[in-house]
Amino acid sequence: MAERQQIFPSSVIAVRLHPGEELTEGIIAAVKNANVKSAWIQTCVGSLKSARLRLANATAGNKNEIRVFDERMEILSLVGTIDAGGSGKHMHISLGNKDGQVYGGHVMSDCIVFTTAEIVLGVSHSMEFRYSTLLVCSLLIILLFCTSREMDITTGFHELCIKKATSEK
Repeated sequence: MAERQQIFPSSVIAVRLHPGEELTEGIIAAVKNANVKSAWIQTCVGSLKSARLRLANATAGNKNEIRVFDERMEILSLVGTIDAGGSGKHMHISLGNKDGQVYGGHVMSDCIVFTTAEIVLGVSHSMEFRYSTLLVCSLLIILLFCTSREMDITTGFHELCIKKATSEK
């Protein structure tokens, strides 16, 4: 069943990470510094010298198929959502090596920038991404809408769930 479409006011911020910086840490820092409720990656170009990814064959029973790349690779795409605190994040990346081979998966950690990572983030003060196992929407949160990640028994993972908040600004 498709979630009901919602319209949220948003803005854009741009971030450039430098050689040696960790990609996810840099993105989370930018979101925290912007003091917003949620962010999503609109585009990213650059290169990495290492990456740690969970591959697409992960299941609810086998979540730990991890591949480590220790080579210079171009960032071909990066997509994802990040909550205000950075504890709830979900990012996927596609990387291309010197031979043109492409690898992709769920970003785990250790994605170290080689030359640059130029990132454009969409941000919002009126929508919040959350992991329901970490946080619960409540009347104390003043926002227009709240989203959460709730267990989907068909996939075995916490998936995005969009809900109208119980209070308004």
